[in-house]
Amino acid sequence: MDAVNLADAKAHLSELVDRVEAGDSIEITRRGKPVARLTAVARPRKRIDAALLQSLTATMPLQSGSAADLVRSMRDDDRY
Repeated sequence: MDAVNLADAKAHLSELVDRVEAGDSIEITRRGKPVARLTAVARPRKRIDAALLQSLTATMPLQSGSAADLVRSMRDDDRY
């Protein structure tokens, strides 16, 4: 966790919010002592529609290789 003094937090609030959205947690200090913490708001997760997921996967062709082989081919392919 990074610490930022209050004056810098005021001057760079927009940048700090961007960092928090990206996953950082930032402590704000006054005279070297922590007084506040910026953290991202927990967003509720969307429920998965199981029927929709089933209908989607039912239309997908079966893969001939393993998932590991697919990941290796994507990793080694210059297009990705």
